[in-house]
Amino acid sequence: MTNSDFHDTKKNRFGCRNRTLLTDFYEITMANGYLENGLADQIAYFDMFFRKVPDNGGFAIAAGLAQLVEYLENLKFDEEDLAYLQDRGIFSEKFLDYLKNFEFICDVWAVPEGTPIFPNEPIIKVRGPVVQAQFIETMLLLIMNHQSLIATKTNRIVRAASGRAIVEFGARRAQGGDAALYGARAAFIGGAAGTSNTLAAAKFDIPPAGTMAHSWVQLFPSELEAFQAYARTYLENCVLLIDTYNVLKSGLPNAIKVAQEELNPRGFRLKAVRIDSGDFSYLARMVRKELDQAGLEDCKIMVSSSLDEDIIRELLLLGSPIDSFGVGERLITAQSDPVFGGVYKLSAVEEDGQIVPKMKISNNVGKITDPGAKKIFRLYDNATGKGIADIITLEEETIDDSKPFEIFNPLFPWKKRTVDNFRAEEMMVKIFERGKLIYHLPTVQEIQSYCARMVDTLWPEILRFENPHEYYVNLSRDLWKLKNDLIYKHSQE
Repeated sequence: MTNSDFHDTKKNRFGCRNRTLLTDFYEITMANGYLENGLADQIAYFDMFFRKVPDNGGFAIAAGLAQLVEYLENLKFDEEDLAYLQDRGIFSEKFLDYLKNFEFICDVWAVPEGTPIFPNEPIIKVRGPVVQAQFIETMLLLIMNHQSLIATKTNRIVRAASGRAIVEFGARRAQGGDAALYGARAAFIGGAAGTSNTLAAAKFDIPPAGTMAHSWVQLFPSELEAFQAYARTYLENCVLLIDTYNVLKSGLPNAIKVAQEELNPRGFRLKAVRIDSGDFSYLARMVRKELDQAGLEDCKIMVSSSLDEDIIRELLLLGSPIDSFGVGERLITAQSDPVFGGVYKLSAVEEDGQIVPKMKISNNVGKITDPGAKKIFRLYDNATGKGIADIITLEEETIDDSKPFEIFNPLFPWKKRTVDNFRAEEMMVKIFERGKLIYHLPTVQEIQSYCARMVDTLWPEILRFENPHEYYVNLSRDLWKLKNDLIYKHSQE
């Protein structure tokens, strides 16, 4: 089989399904309505942003862009889709003909995957015919909300582990197959060292991880025979699960015996032991002591079972000699705060070649949106390399980092400061131009490395788990004035 044959087979095996109708029904009723009212070609701008960091953290991690690209590149209505919509009896033939010849022609900008992101700043911008830009809302949010949630949760867990490996073990507890597959991908972006999910490992080239279950041990006449059989089968990568019966009385002694009698004589070493139940702190100390006394100082200790960042931090504060953690259900479901509240809002339209800002004004101040076609700049301190603030500007604005720049609190504009000796970097990059992909999608390994570098640009006060410092997300003076002028205008109507 040639390389091209392999890749064709792989593409078929991992091919995407038709998800065009995986959308809220009102996206389709609005699309029909836009067409019937002569608005289908109205150029509109939409922003995706989120309002709150999960777990009251200091930042979130953007993830899911590659799957959004895959969705947009394959967005079309097949015969079954059209037949279903026709059977509803509420859509015009003109609209069904439009869908039959549907071609995505929007422009899309996004922050790269792995970027630390903050509330209320646009992380995706879409410009195009409103009937298209509006239609993609549901899948855009579904993809980005889910993967950003899991990447953010994983990054918390990884930071809690302080350099010890985190392996994603969540497939059997995920809320569906896609959640398991793409959750594993997002977890790797967030910093996980590997996954137990074989399909995710194959599809995204993530290191697979996994050894044995308790059933392996139970299937053999004795625990020792189970360990011996496993060691002979996997000489180079032998990891033994030692808590099936009793960690200290049988599991550990049998593991040491196998290391000394099966592996060492053949020139191999016991790679690790795994504990899946019990008092991890106490057991890890006892296991480490016995392993060291047996000359197995290089044998690692891994623990698993309903772990999260809080438990891991506590174990490490106690000085537990644990080398790695298998984290499952509380990672793959983001159990402690399982909703990433990303939203998708209209921000502008084009009329006679001019951008006309639009905004939502609500009695809930937190739901008032920022109007206009916008960009984001991140200001970095040249002396430290750390992020100072993010500035949301209008599309035509730029920030001259050769001069001092004033930042201010949008809600309390008298709270302001002037920054200098900084560099300004535009955060969003163009992904699609008139529906054509113009962005080079990095590998998931490249995204993980980028994520780690970007998180390192955040101050420790933002990284802390309790009461993190609120990172500054400010508006430019022009955007702030536009927003307040529109609020005043609407208040007079």
